[in-house]
Amino acid sequence: MKHSKYIFLVTIFSILCLPYDSRGEKRRFVTETDSDGVQRVEILAGKHFFDPDYIVVKVNVPLEIKIKKESGITPHNFVIKEPDAGIDIHESTSTETKTIKLTPMKTGKYKFYCDKKLLFFKSHREKGMEGILDIVD
Repeated sequence: MKHSKYIFLVTIFSILCLPYDSRGEKRRFVTETDSDGVQRVEILAGKHFFDPDYIVVKVNVPLEIKIKKESGITPHNFVIKEPDAGIDIHESTSTETKTIKLTPMKTGKYKFYCDKKLLFFKSHREKGMEGILDIVD
């Protein structure tokens, strides 16, 4: 019994300490406005990444963000705190798609990220789980 607890703890520790996903260049996505006047983007949250992680949207046009996470036990969330731009999101993710609706109100480049952290380990954001919401005219 003692041996199986040790194996379990080592396995969990190994999973948590594995190197994060280093995909290199940003995965850019430019939204288009659908016939109903709404911009849409789908985001996948995974092992310390968002895909896409550079999203270009138009200012003053409604935006729907559909987000879900890969299967697994690691929790993730989606955070953008830019009240001047009309954006204040702190949403947990799950394997079921969630829809976030907003209208970006100010041009600029705003960071989104996952702020999850386990004990004394680096946060997911520190491991590279962040991206840019680029709001343009």
